[in-house]
Amino acid sequence: MPFTADDVDILDRSTPFQGYFRIDRYHLRHRTHSGGWTAPMHREIFERGHAVGILLYDPRQDRVGLIEQFRPGALAAGWHPWLIEVVAGIIDEGETPRAVALRECREEAGITVGRLEPICRYLVSPGGSTESMELFCAEVNADQLGGLHGLAEEGEDIRVLTLPRSEAMTWLREGRIANSMTIIALQWLALSHDSLVDKWK
Repeated sequence: MPFTADDVDILDRSTPFQGYFRIDRYHLRHRTHSGGWTAPMHREIFERGHAVGILLYDPRQDRVGLIEQFRPGALAAGWHPWLIEVVAGIIDEGETPRAVALRECREEAGITVGRLEPICRYLVSPGGSTESMELFCAEVNADQLGGLHGLAEEGEDIRVLTLPRSEAMTWLREGRIANSMTIIALQWLALSHDSLVDKWK
């Protein structure tokens, strides 16, 4: 039989840190594939909420919209800290993923989008975080993409890029895209382009 949440025994849970994000500490054990239980273990879980990512795509011009912004996690990891990404944002309490997608497209790219096509929903780093990402592809007019955007009160300084889909795929193959949400969204577009264009005709 497949495992369920009932096959995990949470012995204790505490919150050693609460700031912009939160860290919870779990003391737990779980059933094993051989039928027993693991020894009790401690695990810290990073609670940062759930997010939405949006790939901007113009099917008429066959162009992709991406953004570039500073990421402190990339800096701390020793990577180049200005990443090329899809538009993205955290889901606030009471918001739907689609509402967040529309809001973030306005805030981060200065654009009102047309149709939204669901891509997928996945766990970003389940070994240590609860964060999930829900991805969409948004129909846009590439002529309206460009410039600098973002909310100053949130420390955002976002440059919008627009490029041919073929060039975006070259960036993907060359490793210029270095974050999971953008890699997954572009790979989805590579696989689903023809059916998406037919659907949006």
